[in-house]
Amino acid sequence: MSVSCLRVHDLVSGRADPGDAYVVLVDRLWPRGVRKDAFRHDEWCRDVAPSDGLRREFHGGDVGFDAFVERYRAELSRPPAVAAVRRLATRAADGDVVLAYASRDTERNHARVLADVLLAAGD
Repeated sequence: MSVSCLRVHDLVSGRADPGDAYVVLVDRLWPRGVRKDAFRHDEWCRDVAPSDGLRREFHGGDVGFDAFVERYRAELSRPPAVAAVRRLATRAADGDVVLAYASRDTERNHARVLADVLLAAGD
């Protein structure tokens, strides 16, 4: 099982190469400044993105990362996210999956949390 996280902008610019992995955009909004025909991806899965409210609170600084992680994991355990998580975990069990995200922070973002959830679901 392989789940990795890469920035959309790194994929588009060629700084990162997903190889033959299944690439899933996991943001609710399309990445700013990226043309749709410039970004090679296999799926755009909005169902696993944080809710608009949680995203705004986190990016606005109203919620710390630990609280964000707790609330985001709770969102992932409810429909429609739970079905999408199961589906992505199954895909990851069959091959490499890259979770593409737009956040500038490569360590503290929802894709990293989602990767952990997918890996745990595959166990």
